[in-house]
Amino acid sequence: MRSPFILSLCLFWVSLSAHAVLDEQEYSLKYRQCQEKAMSTADIIDCITAENKRQDKRLNTAYQQLHGALSSDRQQALLEAQRLWIQYRDANCAFYDDPEGGTNARIHANQCVLDTTAARAQELEDLGEPGEEE
Repeated sequence: MRSPFILSLCLFWVSLSAHAVLDEQEYSLKYRQCQEKAMSTADIIDCITAENKRQDKRLNTAYQQLHGALSSDRQQALLEAQRLWIQYRDANCAFYDDPEGGTNARIHANQCVLDTTAARAQELEDLGEPGEEE
């Protein structure tokens, strides 16, 4: 019984570390302020949900800009990759929502969606930088 607990604890700290790096680089000031004021699980999830909307807009803007700069063949490849990425994000983050994990599982599942969306937005922004595509 101790091994799963230790593994869970390690994964929790790794996710916190990754979140801290993303938070400083990618997340809005509104999100950081909201999290500082959060007093309950519902408050935390509300903060995550609001920031996820901001990050999703950022992702969509980056996608559209990159898409517009590509040839039609590359546009189709990007569309296919994006569809598969969405399937991955949704399946991976749903796994975090362990029915036996209580409120922490709900928070981690929502945070997973936010972290993954922010990372993909950054990835698409980086791909869209001049000189990246011929």
